[in-house]
Formats: sequence, C-alpha cells, structure tokens
Amino acid sequence: MTESATSARQLPRGRHGLPREQVVASQRERILIAMAEAMTENGYVGTSVAAILKRAGVSRETFYEQFRSKEACFEAAFERAVQNLLGRMQEVAGDADAAVAADLEQDSIARMDRIFDAYLQHMVDDPASARLFLVEVYAVGPAAISRRMKLQELFVGLIADTLDARTAEQRFACQTLAAAIGAMVTGRIAADDMAGLLALRKPLLELVRRGGELYGFAVQSN
Repeated sequence: MTESATSARQLPRGRHGLPREQVVASQRERILIAMAEAMTENGYVGTSVAAILKRAGVSRETFYEQFRSKEACFEAAFERAVQNLLGRMQEVAGDADAAVAADLEQDSIARMDRIFDAYLQHMVDDPASARLFLVEVYAVGPAAISRRMKLQELFVGLIADTLDARTAEQRFACQTLAAAIGAMVTGRIAADDMAGLLALRKPLLELVRRGGELYGFAVQSN
C-alpha cells in the first residue's frame, strides 16, 4: 500500500536543518498524494484547494509556490501516478529482453501475465492514484484527457512489443485490447471493486492466448 499524504516523507518538527530542496520535495509529494486522496471523496470538481491543504499539512502559500492552480496540481499528480505505474510494469517486463526462451509463445504469455498482474495489483495498492488517472481525468478537461490517451498508447506499445505485433492489424488488435482493459478497470475502480479488478487477470490472459496471431506473431493460435 502507498503512504498517505500525512505520512509521506513527513519532516521532523522544529528546526531540522534540512536543505531547502528536500523540504520542497517533501511538501510537493504530500500535496500530490493529498490531491489524489481528496478526490476519492468529492471528485475533481468537488475538491477544493483548501481540502488538499488540510490533507497535505501545508499552507496556501506553499501550495501556490509550486502550483499555479488546482488544475496544475492535478497535472503533476497525474504525471506522478503515470510514472509510478509505468515503472512497475516496465520492471516486470524488462528482464525478458535479455532472456532467450526455448518456447517464444510460452515466454510471451508469461510476460503478459506479469504485466497484467503488475498493472492490476498497482491499482489495488494505490486506488487513489488509479481513480485520479482513470476516472477523475475526464472531469478536468481536454488536455488531461489527451494525457490519458497517451498513457494508453504506452500500454499498447508494451503489449505490442511483448506479443511481437508487426502488422497494422495486429497493432490495432493490441489497441482494442488495451481500450477494453481500460474500460473494465475504470468501471471497477469507480465501483471500488478491488476483488473484481484482480479477477480480470486470468480471463484477460486466456483471451490473449486464444487470440493467437491476432495480437502478434509471438502467440500461436490453438
């Protein structure tokens, strides 16, 4: 589980002698976590800067030293959430590039299983951030939605590389798969259905297996 805004990198009380950069970084981290946490209760529209300040334990002056507006704070919180998610998925997928598998299909399916597991488990471990970039993003505006679409394309690329999608048709199938996953995950996050979220892993993997070369040359049709 992730830290809450009140506990994340909490600075010692009183005179601590910490460098200015460390203080600012700690405050920024708490603000970004607080943004995500506050929206789980009231959504983006209903979340005020005051609510964020209360959770983060910082002053209004500190907030506006780092962010020009609530929307700018959301953008930064979104980027933080995306980088955390991508880092987790890339970590589990990265080792396979150096491995030489005797069975390419078996290796690709195993990699997809690790990617799905990392993706879904990350949502469960950090539901506030998941809700931020899957649900609340649509209330912020076109720029935020555009960032959401770019994130999905990165997910498409990871799937396509893993399954060795080479043709335009295979790439489109991977895009369709990523879009379907996004829609199903978003619904479960909105409903706070974490058990249902994790239950997606096995049927998604079986879908890829049955799809075979529809998705990429690394998977053979049965």
